[in-house]
Amino acid sequence: MRWPRKSGCMTAVHRRQPDAGGRDFLSVLNPNSKKVAAGFVEPSLVSAEANDKFQFERHGYFVADRKDHVKGKPVMNRVTGLRDSWGK
Repeated sequence: MRWPRKSGCMTAVHRRQPDAGGRDFLSVLNPNSKKVAAGFVEPSLVSAEANDKFQFERHGYFVADRKDHVKGKPVMNRVTGLRDSWGK
């Protein structure tokens, strides 16, 4: 893995929902918990197809949105966060 240079990256939308921790997500869903952020992805992800999956270092696993993701305008949804056990 490597950190891409901002100058060569494309802007993207990142959507993050809290992790359900293995439970049925509907039982813990908070309609106000969705976080949408603008970010950057390396150029190779701009050509990703809908439903392609990726790991974003330090942030978790994401999937290209089935409806809103189009080539040249990526929209990524977080599937699950990374486990943080540092200091435990």
